[in-house]
Amino acid sequence: MSVPVPVTGSPAIEVERAIERAAHSLVAQRHTDGHWCAELTSDSTLESDFILLELWQHPPAGGRWNHPAPDLIRKAASAILDRQLPDGGFWIYPGGPADVSATVKAYFALKLAGLSPDDARMRAARERILELGGLQAANSYVKINLSLFGLYPREHVPSVPPEMMLMPGEFIYQMSSWTRTIVIPLAIVQALTERRPVPEGFTLQELFHPDRSVRLARGGETGWKRFWLFGDRLLKRWERRAPAAFRRVALRRAEQWLLEHLEDSDGLGAIYPAMMYAVMALDALGYRREDPVRAEAERQFYRLMVNDGERFFFQPCFSPVWDTAIAAFAIAQADPVRAGSLRATADWLLSKEVRRRGDWAVKRPKAEPGGWYFEFANEFYPDIDDTAMVLLALRRLEASDPARKQAAVDRAIAWLLAMQSKDGGWAAFDADNNWRPLAEVPFADHNAMLDPTCPDITGRVIEALCAWGLRDHPAVGRGVEYLLAAQRLDGSWYGRWGVNHIYGTFLALRGLRAAGVDPNEASVLRAAEWLRSVQNADGGWGESCASYDEGEFVPAPSTASQTAWAVLGLLAAGDLRSESAHNGVRYLLETQNATGAWDEDLATGTGFPRVFYLTYHLYRHYFPLLALAEYRRTNGET
Repeated sequence: MSVPVPVTGSPAIEVERAIERAAHSLVAQRHTDGHWCAELTSDSTLESDFILLELWQHPPAGGRWNHPAPDLIRKAASAILDRQLPDGGFWIYPGGPADVSATVKAYFALKLAGLSPDDARMRAARERILELGGLQAANSYVKINLSLFGLYPREHVPSVPPEMMLMPGEFIYQMSSWTRTIVIPLAIVQALTERRPVPEGFTLQELFHPDRSVRLARGGETGWKRFWLFGDRLLKRWERRAPAAFRRVALRRAEQWLLEHLEDSDGLGAIYPAMMYAVMALDALGYRREDPVRAEAERQFYRLMVNDGERFFFQPCFSPVWDTAIAAFAIAQADPVRAGSLRATADWLLSKEVRRRGDWAVKRPKAEPGGWYFEFANEFYPDIDDTAMVLLALRRLEASDPARKQAAVDRAIAWLLAMQSKDGGWAAFDADNNWRPLAEVPFADHNAMLDPTCPDITGRVIEALCAWGLRDHPAVGRGVEYLLAAQRLDGSWYGRWGVNHIYGTFLALRGLRAAGVDPNEASVLRAAEWLRSVQNADGGWGESCASYDEGEFVPAPSTASQTAWAVLGLLAAGDLRSESAHNGVRYLLETQNATGAWDEDLATGTGFPRVFYLTYHLYRHYFPLLALAEYRRTNGET
């Protein structure tokens, strides 16, 4: 960890120096073609799933598992063990408690990698799993994965039927985009897999709690949950008796969808779980490893591996468009002169504009393609959040071809307007993706079956639209109404894609400010007061991922990114000179390190609430820079 730079001089001079150091450092991290892309890290489940995929790719021979690259397996096992808690479990966010699903995955992977069940670390993990309810308490995806190898009873895991491809009403497009990219290849895998081999004698029987049932449901369910469970039982009977020709039709439809969605993308959905299941599905369908389609799917998956001789881990995806847009926006706000040197960045962003129709067009068939995705290439899935952030950056950047830039901006604005949901808000990838009954299907316990509208994205979209002159557009008015209705009683807003209420509140306030909402309005005053009320004694702000579990704010040690969000939120609320705002800025000044950045080890990004969290390694850099720049501007210190 870097040593903070001593703070000396007047406040204005200190802020100016901190901005200069941060901007210089951030510019130095830009790639030669103009983009930024920092590492994106999560928990041990990715390395655990990697070992599972390797068992799938390289099945045992003669009862023994002889992996062709045992060093990779050892490195993955070591990376998993590095994150074991003293109580034997494994967390899903740094500083968090043991999670039963992550711990089951880790135990399986470590045992497969050769650790003896008698190893002290394995005993501790096993005891923790049993304390948490045993293997039966793990989520559906853990059980489904293990059932493919005969390690969990197949009849007691949710069925993921390929026949969903044939259901009316565009059924698969009622799911969130990320769920769609996961369950379609998984349906192929489950339908075509009786039982994959494991090493002779390999079992997980020691993880089953003796007092817990392995059944999919224990009774007492009501409403849609009961309906879907009944449907699952019928489906299992159907699978035993259905005409083979019908399933073949469904599998062909799923295969066609998979092949189409692998085009113009860095892997299916460009995200780890979908990419892993795509490799497994292609194998189950009979694609040999030398087949160009499967070879490319594998190549894209293994690109997520970081193996530099000192570290080994997997990234869940790449974040270049996201990192580039926020970094460029922060630099432009901090130093308009330096922004003039970011022409290559603007050009790079323009090169990533989406120009083909994707899954979003099912709900919005008349909209012209436009916008941006999150990764290097993911043409089927531009997302609303990235599109809004790129628009904010392009508002402050010059491109080599101004006409091309304006045309892309016009298309993106039109696309954002078309993607507004009926309730006035914006979601991530789809519009009106909120059919609540789907959240009760048996395999929906990853807590992300739907893609409903959320305050954080809505606030950013409103800010972007207003930045391009659409403050008086009816869509902005509906977005403001949505935000006001979504405000929590304590004055905060829920944050879906960042942890959590601090993130949602800062973006909602920025959207309201951009839309011209008076800072003396009660909603704005309540939000600012809430931010001040949750400030830590050191002047910073921190919020735990546990806030998603508790349904309310849970304090945590201060982080640079969350402190920056809170300061930005206060400034957007018109709180320019309070002690809270000044103390937040003071915290950022005192914790800036010698490189010009900030240190931060906690996860402040959200993948799936309560299930999967992210550490964006540039959040601790560009958000504090933006906060200091905004503070300087609003306090007239430029």
